[in-house]
Amino acid sequence: MAILSKIRERSMFLILVIGLALFAFVLDPSTISDFFSANKVNEIGAVNGESISRQEFAEALEAYKAQNGNRISEMQAAKIVWESLIRQKIYEKQLEEAGITVGEADIMNALYETPNVQNDPRFLTSGIFDKNKLKEHLATIREENGQEWAAWQNYMASLKSNIEKTTYDKLVAAGLGASLKEGEAQYLTENTKVSGKYVYVPYSTIADSLVTLKKSDIENYINKHQDAYQVEASRDINFVKFNIEPTAEDEEALKAEIASLIEDSEVNNTSVKGLKNATNYHEFLEENNSDLGLDTNYKFKVQVPQVIAEDIFNGKEGDVFGPYKDAGFFKLSKITEVKQLPDSAQASHILIPFMGSAAADATVVKSEEEAKATADSLLAVVKANKSKFADLAKEMSSDQGSAEKGGFYDWFAYNRMVPSFRDFVFEGKTGDMGVVKSQFGFHVIKIDGQKNFQPVVKLATYGRKIEASEETEDAVFQKAETFALELANGKAFEEVVKEKNLTSLPAVGLKSLDENVPGVGNERQIITWAFEPETEEGSYKRFDVEGGYIVAVLTAKTAKGLMPVDKAIATVRPILTNERKAKMIEDKMSGSTLEEIAKSASQSVRVATDVNLQSPTISGVGFEPKVVGAMINAKENEVVKNVAGDKGVFAFVIEKKEEPTALPNYDTFRKRIAAERQNKVFQMYEAVKKASDIEDNMSSFYGIQ
Repeated sequence: MAILSKIRERSMFLILVIGLALFAFVLDPSTISDFFSANKVNEIGAVNGESISRQEFAEALEAYKAQNGNRISEMQAAKIVWESLIRQKIYEKQLEEAGITVGEADIMNALYETPNVQNDPRFLTSGIFDKNKLKEHLATIREENGQEWAAWQNYMASLKSNIEKTTYDKLVAAGLGASLKEGEAQYLTENTKVSGKYVYVPYSTIADSLVTLKKSDIENYINKHQDAYQVEASRDINFVKFNIEPTAEDEEALKAEIASLIEDSEVNNTSVKGLKNATNYHEFLEENNSDLGLDTNYKFKVQVPQVIAEDIFNGKEGDVFGPYKDAGFFKLSKITEVKQLPDSAQASHILIPFMGSAAADATVVKSEEEAKATADSLLAVVKANKSKFADLAKEMSSDQGSAEKGGFYDWFAYNRMVPSFRDFVFEGKTGDMGVVKSQFGFHVIKIDGQKNFQPVVKLATYGRKIEASEETEDAVFQKAETFALELANGKAFEEVVKEKNLTSLPAVGLKSLDENVPGVGNERQIITWAFEPETEEGSYKRFDVEGGYIVAVLTAKTAKGLMPVDKAIATVRPILTNERKAKMIEDKMSGSTLEEIAKSASQSVRVATDVNLQSPTISGVGFEPKVVGAMINAKENEVVKNVAGDKGVFAFVIEKKEEPTALPNYDTFRKRIAAERQNKVFQMYEAVKKASDIEDNMSSFYGIQ
């Protein structure tokens, strides 16, 4: 009924839409299909006129996420997949124009050479890779058209993409050579040295206050350098965070509650054991809602919370300590066992895996029972003759890292090995041998050494995370709501911040596909709100976030294209300031000799020795590639004035130019230039990408226009 009601409410709108469509059809019947066509709706981008559909992107995204699991976030995956689709279409276009296609035979040949495929037992005949078996398998799963075939299709599509990339890169690299003349020029440029004198007037000699810049100056500059000041659409926000944190009263209440668990108590006329008299510690922790599980490992002194370590190691079995505060918890700890253990040990082992164990590969065919029988047999052999242990480890152990050393592991600490292995080695005696099971299989172990025996304890530790009470949470919520209400009543954001003595934080330049809000963390909801069409500058909203609430206000919207003047000021002002200062310095630097120029600028004449372009620095000034380049190319004994560098303005005279000894052959330098160019193939792709017509509306996939 609700749906019918909505239809009735919008009946006039629907009549208007249908009427317009029919009118268009009368004028041109072909337009009726275009009118209701979903093509444009389903497109989220295009590369050189070739569209990228929602379905194509969604399928590629799902395949990528299935391959990478939870190791990457949604937005990170989306950006990677989008860039991959653009790259793929650019490569396809470039190869098509070059008359090169990547066919099924190329993909199959790449598949045949993949190590994972070559070593798959399903495709082996007498231990040798069999192409026919792979073809038969692919034909079978293709007929079934299930998930496995979809996975193979995705894999082969990625192979095709890699082949296209490799082919394109090789084509480009093949054309990136260098001549011997270029090699000679490179050699001369890098090794020519000049010496002389110079006058240096730093920009810092003129106060910034003497340089006046207008907004129009910034605007003119960015208009002249538009390529350098292109920006994506972005949003700026200011926000206040209301953190939900436990108060001192919350902590005291929790501490008292935990302290009540030490001694026995009576609940509903039933006696309840406290930690002091408890013996079933799993049950005690569970029944009393501990936020920490039972840790049955032995603890050395350095592994016990230092706030209580001294007391615990001066205590005895049965003693209870706490409540004490540690790592965001209030805790009670009871000593359940005291023992002497080594802090490190040496051991040798022979690992026998079984099917399903973590160490099992495709060659392992033993069942768990068979593996245990093998391990027991090996134990009997080495107990009878210890000297055979190393040879048997080399022959039988699947732990290749230690097998080569006769199964031997040199000194290792208590927590390095898996628990069953560790317990045998550290709780046994040197010379003991035995078999233990772990997730990797069965270990035949020999204890080779132990050292540094010291006290260790086992602790039963009850812990509760220190959290805000419900009353505290309610109070924080009310503060956030009151703040938002003030904004709803027309007050300015910063005015309310000041009145309530709060701290406002900015988040500048948020992009539509960002996930992280600086100062808040991963809060995609805030970015989505900031980009909604109805969110205007001055709009505000309260958000529930991890650990509290955020009240945010949108302070600026930046459209895709040329950077706004206000945002360009920070980067352009220093450039224009130095340009103006350079002109002011040049006007002061008068005279026909360095001495006269130095006097006019109230500076001294300095000496530059063996300056070269390989390391374009000037002693006493620093990195100045433009000035050094001018020095290298200057004529000897001529005054060169008004050379603006990175740090100031220079005048100089080159007194000596020392060219390097001529070489019989410059092939080494030629090859180096060619290698450097070929290593920049990625930059070639970026250049082609920049020259391509790319329409990027990928954010619309996530509802952001």
